Amino acid sequence: MTANAPLLELRDVMPSFEESGLMPAPYNLRIMPGECAVIDCRDVERAAMFADLCTGMVSLTQGSIKFMGLDWSTLRDRQLNALRGRIGRISRHGGWLDMFGTHLNIMLPHLYHTTDPFDNVVRHATELGYRFGLPGLPISAPDRLSGADLARAACVRAFMGRPELLVLEDISDMLPEETALPFLEMLTAARDRGCGVLWLVRSAAAWREYRKAVNIHMRLLDEGLFSMRVV
Repeated sequence: MTANAPLLELRDVMPSFEESGLMPAPYNLRIMPGECAVIDCRDVERAAMFADLCTGMVSLTQGSIKFMGLDWSTLRDRQLNALRGRIGRISRHGGWLDMFGTHLNIMLPHLYHTTDPFDNVVRHATELGYRFGLPGLPISAPDRLSGADLARAACVRAFMGRPELLVLEDISDMLPEETALPFLEMLTAARDRGCGVLWLVRSAAAWREYRKAVNIHMRLLDEGLFSMRVV
C-alpha cells in the first residue's frame, strides 16, 4: 500500500444480485487511513451484505474493490484470508460458534493471523473485556450469554490486534449505555494510528455523539449508495 492511497476503495462496483441481493447499481466509496465513514441503512440484512461486499465476499459483475491497495478479486484464498485478518468486524448476526467457549470465539481469529505468544493474546483480550465491562473473558458458549454480554464480546473480538479497518454493523441497541464511551474511545484510538472505519448504522442515535468526528456520511438504499452532508 502506497502512502496517501485509499485504505478501502469501491470504484463503480456492481455486485452480483443473485449472490448478494444488493441492487445492481454502481457503488463508489473511498476511505482513507484514519477516516470514519458512516453509512445509514435501516435494513440490517442489506447492511450485512454491504459489509460482505466491502470485505471481498461478494462476486462483482463490474468494477473493483481494493483494500490496502489490493484488489479482492485477484487474490487467492491464502492471500484473502491474510488480508481479512487485517479487518476487525462486528456482525449484528454474531458469527459465533456455540461449540466453543466465547473466549475462544474471541481469540481464534486473531490467533490464526498472529505469531504473538498465546499468553499475550489472552492478556490483550482480557484487558479489552474489562474495557467493555466484562468481568474477564467469558468461557461459556455464546448462546449462554446475555445479549448485552454478547455485544460486549463482539466489541472485544473486533478490536483484537491492530486492525487496519473496522467494519461495524449496528449493535447499539444491544450494547449497555455505559459501554458507549469506551466504544468511542477505542474507535478514536484505532483511527489515531491509521485504522479506517466503516460504520453501518440504523439511526442517527447510534452515532450522534460522534458526529463531529465523522468524515463521510452516506445512505445505503435499494437504488445504491448516496452521499449525505455531514452536519
